Amino acid sequence: MRGPRVIPVVIAAGGTGGHFFPAEALAHALAGRGYRPVLMTDGRSAGRGSEAFASGDRHVLPGAGIAGRGIVKGVKATAALAAGSLVAAKLLRALRPGAIVGFGGYPCVPPIVAAKLSGQKTPIILHEQNAVLGRANRSLAKRVSVLALSATGTTRVPAGVRTVVTGNPVRPAIMALADMPYEAPVADGPINLLVTGGSLGAKVLSDIVPQAVIALPADLRSRLRVVQQARQEDGARVRAAYDAAGITAEVAPFFADMAQRLASAHLVIARAGASTTAELTVAGRPSLLVPLPSAIDDHQSANAAILETAGAAWVLPQSRFTVEAVAARLTALLSDPAALAAASSAARSIARADAVALLADLVEQSMVRETQS
Repeated sequence: MRGPRVIPVVIAAGGTGGHFFPAEALAHALAGRGYRPVLMTDGRSAGRGSEAFASGDRHVLPGAGIAGRGIVKGVKATAALAAGSLVAAKLLRALRPGAIVGFGGYPCVPPIVAAKLSGQKTPIILHEQNAVLGRANRSLAKRVSVLALSATGTTRVPAGVRTVVTGNPVRPAIMALADMPYEAPVADGPINLLVTGGSLGAKVLSDIVPQAVIALPADLRSRLRVVQQARQEDGARVRAAYDAAGITAEVAPFFADMAQRLASAHLVIARAGASTTAELTVAGRPSLLVPLPSAIDDHQSANAAILETAGAAWVLPQSRFTVEAVAARLTALLSDPAALAAASSAARSIARADAVALLADLVEQSMVRETQS
C-alpha cells in the first residue's frame, strides 16, 4: 500500500505566470507535506524553469485555446485538446494520482476530461485566480469536486457548484514579505517607483510612464528611482528617455528578484492580473493599477476593483491613462506619504497570506472525502 510520501498529485497549469505562479506555490506546499507534485502543462510553459517540479515530473500535453480563434483554428484547437486528453489518460493510468488540481486555461482541460471519461474517482479541484471565473473553469466547474476561489463574490460561477474561498497562492519569495513593514518615503529622501506590466501589458506603460515621470515637478523627479519592466523591443527607448532626463532608472524585460524589487517599492504601477494583485496585498504595497482592457471578460477590472474598494490602490482605466493624467496622479501620491502608508495598511488588511496552506488543506481534505465516500 502506498504511503503518503509517494502519492502523486497532478497539477495542471500553463500559459501565463498568472496561472503558473499559484500552481508552483501549491507544488512547493504539497512537496513539503510529503506528496509528489506532477505537472501537466502546455508547450508555452514547457521551458519554464521551476524548482517545484522535478525534471521527471513534468509532462507537456498537446492543446490550444479555443476562445476567439475562429472556426478553422477552433476545430484545430479542439482536436489538439482531444489529443492531449488521450495523452493525459495514459499518464493518469500510470500515475494513479491522489488528486488533480487545475489552475484554469486550456492546459487544465485534458487531465480533467481524461479523468472524468475514465470513470476514476480521483478528486478534482479547480482553482480560480481572478474575480471573474475563467472560461475553461466555467466549462469544467460542474465536473469537479470543488472550486477554490481567490475572492469572495467571484462572478460567473455556475449554480450548484461547491466553492471554497482560499485566496490566491503567491510565490514563497513574495510570502516572505508578508511581515515586512512598509516605510513611506521621507521628506527629501529617495522615492522608489516600480513599474511592471507583464508581457501582454507592458507596452502602454512604456509609452506613458517615462513621459509622465519626466513631467513631474523637479523636486519630485530628482528623488525618483525607477525600476521598470519593459518588453525587449521597448527597452532601449524607455531607458533613453530616462537617461536624457537625468532620472535614475533600471529597465529590463524581466526581473528575477521581483520580491526584492517589490519590497523596496514605495509605489507600484501595474496591470491588475490575479497574481499581481495578490502579491501587492501580501507585500502590502500601494499601487496605481491599469487594468488590461483586452483581458477576457474584463477580469482585470474586477480584480482592481477589490483593491480600490478597500483603499489599497488607485485605478486608472487605460482609456484615461495619459501622460497628463499619470503625471498629475503621481504628483499627488508621491507628495502624500500618509496616503501611501494608508494604502499599504489597506492592502495588508485584505491579503490572504495563508492562501497556499488553505488550498493544500483543501486538496488533502478532498482526498479524504473521496476515500470515505
